[in-house]
Amino acid sequence: MIALQRILPFAAVWLLLSLSSFHSIAPATPEWGFFAHKRINRLAVLTLPPQMMAFFKPNIDYITDHAVDPDMRRYASKHEAPRHYIDLDNYGPPFDKLPRQRLEAMQYFTEIWVVKNTGDSVQLFGNQMPVAETLLPDYKKYFNTQVLPRLYADDEMLDTDSLASFLARHDLPTDFKAAFFRDRMSEHGNLPWNLQRMQRDLTEAFRRRDSKRILRLCSDMGHYIGDAHVPLHTTSNYNGQKTGQHGIHGFWESRIPELFADENYDYFVGKPEYVAKPTDWFWDMVFASNTMVDSVLTIERALRMTFPPDRQSCPDMRNGRAVLAPCRDFSAAYSDALNNMVERRMRAAIHAVSSAWYTAWVDAGQPDLSRMDMPLITEEERKEEEALQKTFNEGRIIGRPEEH
Repeated sequence: MIALQRILPFAAVWLLLSLSSFHSIAPATPEWGFFAHKRINRLAVLTLPPQMMAFFKPNIDYITDHAVDPDMRRYASKHEAPRHYIDLDNYGPPFDKLPRQRLEAMQYFTEIWVVKNTGDSVQLFGNQMPVAETLLPDYKKYFNTQVLPRLYADDEMLDTDSLASFLARHDLPTDFKAAFFRDRMSEHGNLPWNLQRMQRDLTEAFRRRDSKRILRLCSDMGHYIGDAHVPLHTTSNYNGQKTGQHGIHGFWESRIPELFADENYDYFVGKPEYVAKPTDWFWDMVFASNTMVDSVLTIERALRMTFPPDRQSCPDMRNGRAVLAPCRDFSAAYSDALNNMVERRMRAAIHAVSSAWYTAWVDAGQPDLSRMDMPLITEEERKEEEALQKTFNEGRIIGRPEEH
């Protein structure tokens, strides 16, 4: 009778909330959670040297608040989601054949197709069809001028004359009436390649002392580096959907830090360090995260088998909505079983973010930031922010939903 009395109220709450997964949280919750992303960026600012702090400290609220912009853009652009992850299990292990440089990867994975005069579509280059060594130098020039500018412009058609000219120079057939490309790199995520681009852009922004661009890039880069430290951002089983653990994404990176970060986490990470080889460093980040995927999944599965079922999910409020979320005791048990992995990855993310900013500043020649203009938002930018917020509030995510 006592057991029945305990079960009935919980069943009523379950029906009331109409949720299907015992550790589901509110739909469309972003990676790391808004809480953790903002905390990572804010604390990264506080580790910077005085020469950088003169500019960053007055703008700490901007860098904190805009740490979540990349997540919000996932509701507005199809090109955004792949920047947050890379499914390494689609490439290895081993990963020795995975192109490390961004441009090399784009050339390798992007497919070039033509529509023959007969109407048949034929693939010429890219993604399982490598370019011959004799063609490679000229192909790189063609790719950089004709394909690269179109990659994220929502236009996959290619200029037929330019392609025909390239092919004719190498005595290749030119009997086609249309040409197009397919971006295959983004199918499995492009997180470490995206970070390479951002590091370069941030260095240039420091060199030009462009205060507005520095702040935007630092805010965004802090987000992506945070994502690179999340194990589930490095696997195609990103939400446990392949192993019957749907919802583990939000459990690991949102629920646990929101419950325990302010109470228990040690945020002292030391000073930022100069990174001599950023490309290798970004890859090391995702490779390190990937080694933890098995622990994230197997430990949660084992805990679920032994922890009392009626203490795994509890009613909670999130973003003004009634939801079922992992109970505090269950979350604490998972965090302990992981040997505080979430805290360790969050600390590593904070240090990595500040080190990336610091490295870009050093590579730019350590420009004087003490007399930088404080950027003011324009009317156009204000409208863009309002439109982004509106799209986010509507809740129609573009790309794969991490939390659903």
